[in-house]
Amino acid sequence: MLSRTADHLFWMARYTERAENAARMLDVTFQTALLPQSKESAAQSWHAMLGISELQAAYDAKHDKLTTKNVIDFLVQDRSNPSSMASCLANARENARAVRGSLTTEVWETLNTTYLELNSQLKDGLLQKDPSNFFEWVKYRSHLFRGVAIGTMLKDEAFYFTRLGTFLERADNTARILDVKFYGQPHAEGKDEPDQRDFYYWAAILRSVSAFEIYRRVYRDVITPAKVAELLILRQDMPRSLLACLDEVIRNLAQVANSASKDTERFAGKLHSDLKFGRIDEILAEGLHAYLVRFFERIFELGNRVSRDFLVPAEM
Repeated sequence: MLSRTADHLFWMARYTERAENAARMLDVTFQTALLPQSKESAAQSWHAMLGISELQAAYDAKHDKLTTKNVIDFLVQDRSNPSSMASCLANARENARAVRGSLTTEVWETLNTTYLELNSQLKDGLLQKDPSNFFEWVKYRSHLFRGVAIGTMLKDEAFYFTRLGTFLERADNTARILDVKFYGQPHAEGKDEPDQRDFYYWAAILRSVSAFEIYRRVYRDVITPAKVAELLILRQDMPRSLLACLDEVIRNLAQVANSASKDTERFAGKLHSDLKFGRIDEILAEGLHAYLVRFFERIFELGNRVSRDFLVPAEM
């Protein structure tokens, strides 16, 4: 497959997944901001989200002060922000259009319709009327894209690059969703018995990654930060956990491997092994924030290696 085609497919999937995860992060921050708390605590959550998304400087360049409306607008519909949902879904559509011949009609129409309906949703003011409903709509359209791709695409390199992009992006964003909450709440690490407010706080995080019911089935216990971290990092049967994402990265990387990708496969394998054989007590002893920062660095390096080996045309 031409590296240019692989690149478009890879980023089509990453942008779609990024839009969904932005919706998840925004929804949980919006919901927790409604809990009884001081203005300073609410502002801290929004600052933490911008910081962990590496968008604080870009936000500050456009806005004099931090407000819920400004942050949501910036992360949803500001086209000057390349990580906003509107920018991500537009980029996903453009990448899909560039490789229209490698996609099924159903995949293309799903992405194209999502882009067109997004503009309609924003014009009709759904974001202002009911932010949570808008975020659910974005998540639903991303689910639809993945389901249609799995159900209609030939299992060839086009499919594998699409899946590879999806799970690299999901791993990064699951870690960010977890870290923004630990980072935004200094008391979270090392505190095993949450108070009543913590229950709603961590329940909102679990719901943001569709894991509330899963937590109840797995642990049948009170929600604690340590168990939430274990579920979202080390549980192989949790679809959005870091380990589950790396399972898929390893599987799809093997399908597209070439003579130049051995080091990348080895790098991915080491990261996967650390997750597969990791223990939550060891992670918490290191410090969850420190562990996740190290994970960000490694998943970023893995993405760069994939680009180098598969997506960037070789120099002549």
